[in-house]
Amino acid sequence: MLDYIKRFLIAIIMALCVSLLFIGAKHSEAAALSEKPTLGKTWIWPAEGVISDTYGTRQGRHKGIDIAGKWDSPILAVEDGVVVKSYYSDTYGNVIFIKHPSQFVTVYAHLNKRFVKQGQFVKQGEMIGKMGKTGQATGTHLHFETHLQEWRYDKKFAMDPESLLGKASVGEAVQMGIAGGARDALAVNSPYDHMKGSEDQYVVKQGDTLYSIARKRNISVETIKRLNHLTSDMIKPNQILNVR
Repeated sequence: MLDYIKRFLIAIIMALCVSLLFIGAKHSEAAALSEKPTLGKTWIWPAEGVISDTYGTRQGRHKGIDIAGKWDSPILAVEDGVVVKSYYSDTYGNVIFIKHPSQFVTVYAHLNKRFVKQGQFVKQGEMIGKMGKTGQATGTHLHFETHLQEWRYDKKFAMDPESLLGKASVGEAVQMGIAGGARDALAVNSPYDHMKGSEDQYVVKQGDTLYSIARKRNISVETIKRLNHLTSDMIKPNQILNVR
């Protein structure tokens, strides 16, 4: 009888230990996810085109946004970061994954061309590929995803990219390089604090022209257009231009 009681008590103690380990692991994961990252820079739109689908459609299975645009048009990095994957997928087609200092991972899918490799550092606004329709795509577009901390096959950590870029409805046109409009999605500083005194980039102000910016930065209009993949002289307020 005494031996039975001892075995029973040992079993209870072991069960409690396992339960505490499980709770501790879940708490650690929850704590990690509850820590709000902050953006080092305001993100920019990665492509030029029209929003053709938004996050959460298709019975919740669509974990990104789609930007329909012109074949072979530039795809830009929304923020500085390191390329963690760059390869061809049966579903994503030509796809690039970038890990940012803010601990977000961004995904750029269905590209026609990829210009960056795994391990490469990229700057905000750098052209990383060209728009296409590779993989499981019915038309030319960029499928763009945002994930907190890491991309997983089950997309457990997926977030609505519009919470970081700003809201855009289906049919609304977006312009690559324009700073995103989401100001309250995360604890961020003033949207252009990171640009103060920057020698590499310039935030377009009301009334600016490529000519006036070129004079301020002592470079040519042609150089600005080449650095930012511009096909015309049209610019908009809040657009972030590479000027060096």
